[in-house]
Amino acid sequence: MTRERTVPIDGMVGLEPEPGKPLSSRVRVVGRVRSPTPPPAPTEDAGRPSERTRATVANIKSQIKRNRTNEKRRTRNKGVRSEVKTRVKRAVADAETSADDRDQSAREAQKALGKAARKGVIHKNQAARRQSRLAKRLQKAAASSS
Repeated sequence: MTRERTVPIDGMVGLEPEPGKPLSSRVRVVGRVRSPTPPPAPTEDAGRPSERTRATVANIKSQIKRNRTNEKRRTRNKGVRSEVKTRVKRAVADAETSADDRDQSAREAQKALGKAARKGVIHKNQAARRQSRLAKRLQKAAASSS
């Protein structure tokens, strides 16, 4: 479905009025706008990684394989990143509430960051930076709760 996009002379963007109604003299047509098509429904296929909304258009065999492996890696890395975020949030929350297991949760967060760096999910410098910032936050929380 296409509609004409119009721009009033004073600069605001609008759409053409109903078909058959004349445009105002203060409006000029600047182009056509396509309505977005809804994304395809997700397929439940346990053996394959989740499909992204945009289909690949590669027709070279090596690129088709590369797209497949990239998608597998993306879904695998997504879980690791999520785990890191969860561990860091839990460590900060435990430190702020002065929970009994705050040392354990801090170790788990640092371990998750190091593991993500070893797997190549995040860069080693990013892991070091995040561990350093986490340690600072935990010290600050411990000092304020004492």
